[in-house]
Amino acid sequence: MKRAIIIGASSGMGLEISKLLLADGWHIGAAARRRDRLEQLKAIDPSKVDIEMIDVTSDDAPLKTKGLIDRMGGINLFVYVSGIGHQNRKLDIHVERDTLKTNALGFTQMIDTAFNYMANNCGGQIAVISSIAGTKGLGAAPSYSATKAFQNKYIQSLEQLANMRHLHIHFTDIRPGFVDTDLLNDGNRYPLLMKKEKVAKEIVNAIYDKKHVWVIDWRWRVITFFWQLIPNIVWRRMNI
Repeated sequence: MKRAIIIGASSGMGLEISKLLLADGWHIGAAARRRDRLEQLKAIDPSKVDIEMIDVTSDDAPLKTKGLIDRMGGINLFVYVSGIGHQNRKLDIHVERDTLKTNALGFTQMIDTAFNYMANNCGGQIAVISSIAGTKGLGAAPSYSATKAFQNKYIQSLEQLANMRHLHIHFTDIRPGFVDTDLLNDGNRYPLLMKKEKVAKEIVNAIYDKKHVWVIDWRWRVITFFWQLIPNIVWRRMNI
């Protein structure tokens, strides 16, 4: 069975991942907030694409996700791409609140829906596109860093929970650096900006290889390795 749901499939990395899986023979369930974008994706191969409008922060998001799974006849791969993030040096509370609502609350209820389905249906794989920002607190984006760290730890906890319950659920935490998506189209400059098409290919390969944690790309693997070694007394004085 090659059936996958991609949450956040209408643009950016989610769209590119969806296209790659389609080309590789997967039946996909594409979920996002924008129906017009979803319809464009479905037009690529209508027989292999089911779509559903889902806002991950809505109370009905888990129910809609379950409905999509049922329409597809089940899934064995769940890819979570949705998320928001902004630089917020002035600490605008609305930005912080919206980020927490999407990247923490929305993330949790969607991942739990996938986990509970797989727990009752012979397992599967859950892949989360988190971020290198979760590996260290970044002053320019406090809520984004914090919620990505939350995602990293949540997936690690669920992996342990699956083992405790003897469930055949595999988890892949994928941590890209900066990618040229609409999320970063905010007028700010970002170092080592990567093309979304290239990143999507590496994401799909990491899923196929069943990596537990994978940082994209090699330059960010080096950077994040060393910046985690920087003592807090030094880190908190850095302009990042």
